[in-house]
Amino acid sequence: NLDEKALIRIFDRYGKFIVELNAKNQSWDGTFNGNNLPSDDYWFTVLYAHDSILYEYRNHFSLKR
Repeated sequence: NLDEKALIRIFDRYGKFIVELNAKNQSWDGTFNGNNLPSDDYWFTVLYAHDSILYEYRNHFSLKR
């Protein structure tokens, strides 16, 4: 349940942009251009506003197939 103004961006380990998630597009199936991405580490950023201040959270996850 993403806030309307929150954005999640997912990148591969080399910094290549994969997908952006928002309130209208809240899921990702682990693909890029219709092809399954390999099991690997991926990075993400979450951009959100709280009390009119913009915050960015960064972390990573492992995609396992």
